[in-house]
Amino acid sequence: MRRNLLLIFLLTPVLTFAQNWGAKFEQLGTALPTPNEYRTGSGEPGPAYWQQKADYKIALTLNDDNQSVSGSETVTYTNNSPSTLKYIWVQLDQNVREQNNLGAQTSGFQQIPENTNELSTTRAASLAGNGFDGGFKLKSVTDVNGKALPYVVNNTMMKITLPTPLKTGQSFSFKTAWSYNINDRAQLGGRSGYEYFKDDGNYVYTIAQFFPRMAVYDDVNGWQNKQFLGSGEFALPFGDYEVSITVPSDHIVAATGTLQNPEKVLTKDELQRLEKAKKSFDAPVIITTQKEAEAKEKKKASTQSTWIYKAENVRDFAFASSRKFIWDAQAVKLANNTPLAMSYYPKEGNPLWEKESTKAVVNTLIAYSDMSIDYPYPKAISVHAASIGMEYPMICFNFGRPRPDGTYDDFITTRMVSVIVHEVGHNFFPMIVNSDERQWAWMDEGLNSFLEYQTMHRFYKHLPYNSNSPEAIVPYMKGSKDYMRPIMTNPEQALQLGPEAYSKPSAALVILRETVMGPELFDAAFKEYSERWAFKHPKPADFFRTMEDASAVDLDWFWKGWFYGTDNVEVEVSDVKWFKIKGEGKQIEKTVTAAPGTLGAEQNGENPFYGQPQEISLTDSRVRGEYRSDIPNEEIKTRLAGKNLYQVTFKNEGGLVTPLLIEWTYKDGTKELEKIPAEIWRYSEKEVSHIFSKDKEVASMIFDPNKALADVNVENNVFPRQNSKSAFDKAKEKGGN
Repeated sequence: MRRNLLLIFLLTPVLTFAQNWGAKFEQLGTALPTPNEYRTGSGEPGPAYWQQKADYKIALTLNDDNQSVSGSETVTYTNNSPSTLKYIWVQLDQNVREQNNLGAQTSGFQQIPENTNELSTTRAASLAGNGFDGGFKLKSVTDVNGKALPYVVNNTMMKITLPTPLKTGQSFSFKTAWSYNINDRAQLGGRSGYEYFKDDGNYVYTIAQFFPRMAVYDDVNGWQNKQFLGSGEFALPFGDYEVSITVPSDHIVAATGTLQNPEKVLTKDELQRLEKAKKSFDAPVIITTQKEAEAKEKKKASTQSTWIYKAENVRDFAFASSRKFIWDAQAVKLANNTPLAMSYYPKEGNPLWEKESTKAVVNTLIAYSDMSIDYPYPKAISVHAASIGMEYPMICFNFGRPRPDGTYDDFITTRMVSVIVHEVGHNFFPMIVNSDERQWAWMDEGLNSFLEYQTMHRFYKHLPYNSNSPEAIVPYMKGSKDYMRPIMTNPEQALQLGPEAYSKPSAALVILRETVMGPELFDAAFKEYSERWAFKHPKPADFFRTMEDASAVDLDWFWKGWFYGTDNVEVEVSDVKWFKIKGEGKQIEKTVTAAPGTLGAEQNGENPFYGQPQEISLTDSRVRGEYRSDIPNEEIKTRLAGKNLYQVTFKNEGGLVTPLLIEWTYKDGTKELEKIPAEIWRYSEKEVSHIFSKDKEVASMIFDPNKALADVNVENNVFPRQNSKSAFDKAKEKGGN
């Protein structure tokens, strides 16, 4: 089609933007995997989606005399994939504690302080070798008839060659026997281990990764046999568990699953209290009292008892055991389930734990169920263990201890409550929505930190909680890019794992919910993702695609900026011009604006925003092109009489495209908060200009007034600028906030 391009150019209004192109609004395209019959373009599981199953029958003994675990297991592995498997991979995560393991050989290179004179003894020991005899001691790997199976151990992975290839729909069972020494967490750290209490000579054991576990085999990666180096956590298939745990007979055992023999391991009083707790929805019921726990601390039984737990459709199993445990429980009424919220804690946790722990479990189950799926398991447990926050199905280990004299303050309470919310919340992500933690830490930590933020703001507004928000991520975002990596980075390569896997994705999701999508659209899409991928294995693309599919909001620009890059939000309000029709619309007044770094011509009695209004020019009738009608200039002038038109120029100094939140303060003292979508940057990613029509004259304006967008430099968010104090703070004070 032939056109008079010169005439069109001359007669078309000029768009006020600079041409700076970085493709920030282009689609992710090939950055995401091609949809297929297993995972669709909408983000939901495809018609041919499949996943493997691993069932366990485990018998183990916790040796309180020498702090070790010994056990045996039978694993039944079912191949639901379309592939025939000649071998299987098993995880041996305790091998991360072997001397000279791969993690130990590589983890210290970026962590030694520049001044080695300040190297602590414990840090030096961990880097130079601590002398601890860790790792699995494999006694046997056989089939169910006791015939040895060929296997090879490669650091934290074990490859078992199958006697015959395992075809689609077939199952294979094998047995292993093993033992290992339990680590002292106070000396060696770790997600699992024990704490020793020197005052009474007892231990609290929090035990996980204690058995050889099947690796994931899926449609995206095949075998997920990436080595466990310490930062990247776990990828596990679902299955059913039956676990027999033999401990000293005065121990209380908290574990994944449902206790099968309570009448053999609990006292009559404990049994009665447990039944009472199942009907108590208002407050916890103490099942094992502090007085009873303190009595056991002094006697130390010489006999043993075996606790038997069963769990269905879980991806892992963990337990805690101690004679020091106080135990309480409370029922939780959800829409479709009534689980028990439970807490186990030594006396060193009181009075804080008796007051707050189970209540935090209850609040978490309610809040997370509302935003994702109804909690499906029969219970959720919080176990008190010093200086740790770690999660497993139905059970987690949490810090937060009063001072030795039993006192505590809001800071201690906040840390304790928030870690309980976070770790109990992991029951949903990744224990149910079963993402690959070893590859994509943000898919569980980031989503969970976001829901932690929502829960804390719903139930604990009285506490000084300030984590996982856009404002809280600013110190990280304004740091050197030499020391940061995108969210879409494997946790073993992350330079600052806390922000990059936890708080930055959480802050991004807060912005996505509150500013980009709005709560209604976001909540529906997030719930859709949770329901689609409950008890399945989602990947990042499944989350990205579902959030768009369920909301009709194009979010590729958001994922690219926040998840694939290291840019930050840094928007400058660089210039403002004021246009206005004078009087009855008969005359147009024009003056030059004041410099943005000053208070304008305030001393001359002019508008303190930036002087007098500029001229609105008449539109040339030639812009009508072939149309025969005239431009109604006089009608437009009459319609705009009394209107204040403000042309504002915004500069994107940080590179991360963002919506605009603008607070207008008018001369009469009233305020207005206005939101502009991020798509304003689609023509220019560096600088844009927009005209705002206001009925009243403006006294000042602030970009991101409530620090909801993680802008890293609030000083240039204000117009007009202030020459003293903080420009942002002074503008807020003048506006009455």
